[in-house]
Amino acid sequence: MSPGFQGRRRSGGPALPPGQYLTEDFPVLSAEPTPKVPLDTWEFVLATESGAEFRWSWPEFTGLPQETPTVDIHCVTRWSKLGTSWQGVSLDTLLDGVDTAARYALAHSYGGYTTNLPLDDLRGGRAWVVHTYDGAPLPAEHGGPARLLVPHLYLWKSAKWVRGIRLLVDDQPGFWETAGYHDYGDPWREQRYQGD
Repeated sequence: MSPGFQGRRRSGGPALPPGQYLTEDFPVLSAEPTPKVPLDTWEFVLATESGAEFRWSWPEFTGLPQETPTVDIHCVTRWSKLGTSWQGVSLDTLLDGVDTAARYALAHSYGGYTTNLPLDDLRGGRAWVVHTYDGAPLPAEHGGPARLLVPHLYLWKSAKWVRGIRLLVDDQPGFWETAGYHDYGDPWREQRYQGD
């Protein structure tokens, strides 16, 4: 090494997935109009592949053990927001005691949106149904009253206005996956579209 050579200068910025840029705001992008979901009629339904159903009303859901994850989120449209703070219920809590042989899940939203995920990606402290963002009730434009949060995948997998999850033995594509988006959606591997 030549005297005085320090190596290549490294960026002082945060590590972002390839092709992403950092944003301080929270852009609003939706595939459908924002539904109005009254809390007195909201419910979350977890359905197994055998047809068993587990239901929670809003008071029952918010009475479950709560977690407060702080995570980075990454949108397929190339923005990333770091250190976002949420509150909600871990999927580990919702799946506790559920007898299933399923390997996949299909999240359903009020309004009809769906997205598919491997069931393993909802376990192990990696996914939540959240109702609070940055210390306040989750705004409707960001998926309130509750949305799925799966921060290690692109944000379209974190279904807004979530109303339930159906467990499946075989994978079934959701809204964007049917339209050509990647089946899995890992931002660190730039899995934006089928074939990526």
